[in-house]
Amino acid sequence: MTARRKKPFDPRVFLTTVDGGRTITKYRPNQVIFAQGDPADSLFFIDDGKVKITVVSDQGKEAVLAILANGDFFGEGCLTGQPRRLARAAAMSDSVIMRIDTATIIRVLHEEPKFSELFMSYLLTRKARVEADLVDQLFNSSEKRLARLLLLMANFGKEGKPERVIAKLSQETMAEMVGTTRSRVNVFMNKFRKLGFVDYNGDIKVHSALLNVVLHD
Repeated sequence: MTARRKKPFDPRVFLTTVDGGRTITKYRPNQVIFAQGDPADSLFFIDDGKVKITVVSDQGKEAVLAILANGDFFGEGCLTGQPRRLARAAAMSDSVIMRIDTATIIRVLHEEPKFSELFMSYLLTRKARVEADLVDQLFNSSEKRLARLLLLMANFGKEGKPERVIAKLSQETMAEMVGTTRSRVNVFMNKFRKLGFVDYNGDIKVHSALLNVVLHD
């Protein structure tokens, strides 16, 4: 008799059963979820859509910190005693976002070990990604950084089948994330297209051959 395979823990299903302290909101493209300087009083979970996290310096210069998608959390600074948001979060597409207030998420983390394990794994993965991004900025050319960004956005190297199609990611946003100019991104994207690494006409289709840019010294 074969043993039944346990179903993987689904945070979407679990979070919808949390008793109180949560709301679900639909956002339009470019609609702000929270602004830099707002009270850090809740955690957010992306049920569907994409979210851009940005920060603006005192001089008005904006930098893109992350592009998040289905299944991602953000706003976790509320769990470290952070009084104000250090960044801005805005929807990039039509999105469905769950907001969970700080007291509720702290209670859930204490009472639900499966969720705590999943959330800790998510935070460690996010930390590793931030460290890899820093190394990328310090040691790699802007062309390699762009190639790595496109591969990450298409989920190459992650579990499951790569999406390969990236919807509505502007060259301005890519330039902000890579740390270069839009004109340079345009040059690299044209080069990648001519080499057959990407196709784009609005949406961007990423081919596995783009890995050659990242792996090549």
